[in-house]
Amino acid sequence: MAAPKNYGGRGELVLLCALLGTLWEIGRGQIHYSVPEESDKGSFVGNISKDLGLESQDLANHGVRIVSRGKTQLFSLNLRSGSLVTAGRIDREELCAQSVHCLVNINILVEDRGKLFGIEIEIIDINDNNPKFQAENLEVKINEIAAPGTRYPLPEAVDPDVGLNSLQNYQLSPNHHFSLDLRTGDDGTINPGLVLERALDREEEAAHQLVLIASDGGKPRRSSTVHILVTVVDVNDNAPVFAQPIYRVTVPENVPPGTQLLTVRASDPDEGANGEVAYKFWKISEKQSPLFQLNENTGEISTAKSLDYEECAFYEMEIQAEDVGALMGKTKVLISVEDINDNRPEVIVTSLFSPVLENTLPGTVIAFLNVHDQDSGKNGQVVCHIHDNLPFQLEKSIDNYYRLVTWKYLDREKISMYNITVMASDLGTPPLSTEIHITLHVADTNDNPPTFSHAFYSAYIPENNPRGASIFSVTAHDPDSGKNAQVTYSLTEDTIMGAPLSSYVSINSDTGVLYALCSFDYEQIQDLQLLVTARDSGAPPLSSNVSLSLFILDRNDNTPEILYPLLPNDGSTGVELAPRSAELGYLVTKVVAVDRDSGQNAWLSYRLLKASEPGLFVVGLHTGEVRTARALLDRDLLRQSLVVVVQDHGQPPLSATVTLTVAVADSISDVLADLGNIKNPTNSDDSELTLYLVVAVAIVSCVFLAFVVVLLALRLWRWHTSSMLQSSCRGLVDLPASSFVGVEGVQAFLKTYSHEVSLTADSGKSHLIFPQPNYADTLISHESCEKNDSLLTSIDFHEGKDEAASVQQAPPNTDWRFSQAQRPGTSGSQNGDETGTWPNNQFDTEMLQAMILASASEAADGSSTLGGGAGTMGLSARYGPQFTLQHVPDYRQNVYIPGSNATLTNAAGKRDGKAPAGGNGNKKKSGKKEKK
Repeated sequence: MAAPKNYGGRGELVLLCALLGTLWEIGRGQIHYSVPEESDKGSFVGNISKDLGLESQDLANHGVRIVSRGKTQLFSLNLRSGSLVTAGRIDREELCAQSVHCLVNINILVEDRGKLFGIEIEIIDINDNNPKFQAENLEVKINEIAAPGTRYPLPEAVDPDVGLNSLQNYQLSPNHHFSLDLRTGDDGTINPGLVLERALDREEEAAHQLVLIASDGGKPRRSSTVHILVTVVDVNDNAPVFAQPIYRVTVPENVPPGTQLLTVRASDPDEGANGEVAYKFWKISEKQSPLFQLNENTGEISTAKSLDYEECAFYEMEIQAEDVGALMGKTKVLISVEDINDNRPEVIVTSLFSPVLENTLPGTVIAFLNVHDQDSGKNGQVVCHIHDNLPFQLEKSIDNYYRLVTWKYLDREKISMYNITVMASDLGTPPLSTEIHITLHVADTNDNPPTFSHAFYSAYIPENNPRGASIFSVTAHDPDSGKNAQVTYSLTEDTIMGAPLSSYVSINSDTGVLYALCSFDYEQIQDLQLLVTARDSGAPPLSSNVSLSLFILDRNDNTPEILYPLLPNDGSTGVELAPRSAELGYLVTKVVAVDRDSGQNAWLSYRLLKASEPGLFVVGLHTGEVRTARALLDRDLLRQSLVVVVQDHGQPPLSATVTLTVAVADSISDVLADLGNIKNPTNSDDSELTLYLVVAVAIVSCVFLAFVVVLLALRLWRWHTSSMLQSSCRGLVDLPASSFVGVEGVQAFLKTYSHEVSLTADSGKSHLIFPQPNYADTLISHESCEKNDSLLTSIDFHEGKDEAASVQQAPPNTDWRFSQAQRPGTSGSQNGDETGTWPNNQFDTEMLQAMILASASEAADGSSTLGGGAGTMGLSARYGPQFTLQHVPDYRQNVYIPGSNATLTNAAGKRDGKAPAGGNGNKKKSGKKEKK
């Protein structure tokens, strides 16, 4: 028995700790502020961001907002400064009436944290109300026989302010007959009274004018006045007296207007007119006055309007009874309004976090609900609940707030939307309830991989399929939604016969359709094993694999291949020997053939298609054996030609033929004697081809010779034109003769069009060789021109040194020209534009011509090259070593050689240190060929 007691004690201790922790958390979450009433809109109340531990600019990001209920919001959040400010003018008296402390409670929700914080704001009273009398004028009737010292009550002023700002003092205007008497009641109110100091005499003064001033203690001080008219009347010595000093009544709030609440009664012992009493309200607030009505004659108090417990639950007023003689009596009436269960609970969704992810952890806050019932007591106690078959539950939060939280994991694939019904009912009799419906959408997360409809797939495709053909299709389904359900397909990389799998098949990443990238050959590949991957577009992506077996179906696309007999390479047929004494059924030879196809496409049959002597030989249908159908006779030809056809059983069938030559002889020597006769006749097609080749060579040669003649004619015309131009130039007569430049380029060009013709005695074996043309970018060197296998002879354009010396001035070469973009100028006159201009004066022109002729002369006589010295342009021997390219522009790049796309360059001279082609080396080669 001790163990259960101990267990129960531990449970109570745990509950106590949990309760204390909850109270501490609630107390810790309470924040206090204060603000004066009547503050302007937007007045600072408190730094809410600092007190909540947030940055001012993070209020919107954290979803911080006020969730307190009410008809009007007194406060608002300044998201920019992070402070709590007033939303409008606040009237303390309207909120709290005469309460000493006016506290307003609001709640602030931090959505991303899922927490509520209670804020308590005290409204500080300011002196904004004047003490106010119920009437501005008051008439007091006093009997002339009234004894001095008699006290007459005066009406009280009402000041809605509290503390020092409330009513603090009364003052009476100075006079000789009356003084002011102030008394303090049990509730702290000040009751003014008028005291008669001297006896009155109606005959002397029938009326007295007094002023009563009521003032508060605020700064600045506020006050109000009432004018009192004291009328002296005849003798009436008994005042009305109420039966009870205080009347109490409790009335339900749902009484209709006009309902009688109670009746006050006052009696006056005087007789006659002095004993008649009239009733009226002596002290009642402005808000209460329209709700009640008083019968002046009977004293019945009834409701003038409907009462509402939620607006005011208690009313206090004073009733005055006055006789004709102006004697008065007072009583107090206290009316308590009883609450009834006439208001249904109100449920407001303060915050809803929708949609919610399906992988949300249990205990996650989905929504904040505010529950309120305007009734009081049990009528205002509300209980909320939801259906038990939902993965949600309600938890009590601070004040009248509930949290809707998850208690297990959600699955969007099962339920994508919840319609949650929240039922709230009070504890009244009879209970009232209300329902609200919350629509909660479940957001998808990528928690399901794509799945294929089958565990594996098999597909069949005939061989020789067209490239790009669709061969199969796979489909995977993903139960997720959106991007999480977008499936892409891919193939796992593999290697087949040394080639990547991607060179055989491909898959459409969107549709899953497989395409053949090549035409499959059953004889090479019989099947493909593929691994298809389906991957969704979620984050992170999920995938699944499936195996696909792709089988290649055989087609009859291979003709039978004959293995025996093998035909000789010289074009002749094979020879088989059959003795003259061969009898019926003698095995002459056997045709052996195979088919690379398989199955029925590889079944072969043999038959004799053609024979020199029909009926002499037969071929086995399935064996291919060639046997004699009868005995050989003397009249049979010595050479028998047989054509055997081999055919498969495919659809359509394919076949191959072989020609057999059977020699009828008893010995090998007889066969060798007849071999010349067995050879095939010369093919007429070869002779025709030889004829065509000879005609083509002749045409090409004629065209080439015509080109050479035209080229020489152009040379002579240009030489004649340049000689005429040179004779007209003065000052250049003493220059040495210049030989023709660019000969090696012409020779290289001629060699380019050389042909090598090889003709044999047998026209069937003749062949013609066309070498590739040589397009050189520079002048061909001397060594490249010394080829002995060319059919063309080098042309020597130089007659010798003696002939060059006999001419004083060689005609200038007109091919040394410049294009419009290559025209040079002097080193100081060349502009950067593409259209270069010639020198502008005669001196520059003559200098340029002298340099060009000198360069041409050096290239011709071979003593120095055009590029003989680095940066000298071949002119160092004439103009001295100081004449370098720094003084004269290099125009070698602007000189072109006719018949070639080469330009003058000193590259050969720099690399080999030899004279370029076209100098003395060319003369030596020419001399050798003349000796030949």
